[in-house]
Amino acid sequence: MKDTTRQTPENSKSNHKNKKSKVTSRQIVAMAGVILLVLMYVATLILAVTDNSASGKFFALSLCATLVVPIILFLYSWMYGRITGKKAIGDPEPPAQTDGSRDQ
Repeated sequence: MKDTTRQTPENSKSNHKNKKSKVTSRQIVAMAGVILLVLMYVATLILAVTDNSASGKFFALSLCATLVVPIILFLYSWMYGRITGKKAIGDPEPPAQTDGSRDQ
């Protein structure tokens, strides 16, 4: 006997909710980077408000971290993709296949 039930949007949503979403190591590292940057900014703000003598150094450290942390995270993601053989954001596109003839 044929199954005549149709897939409605409500059914597909409930099926999607039942599936567990897998958290990848890339997502964990990205969230850690975001949390690190937010904590650096909050600490810099607190030190600046309290007029601490180390606030200038911490501000410079926060500025450097704003540039360095995303670069390190990108390099991690790229190297992870290269090691595991998965496609990464920074991978160049493969050259297009040609049949050997040239257009002139």
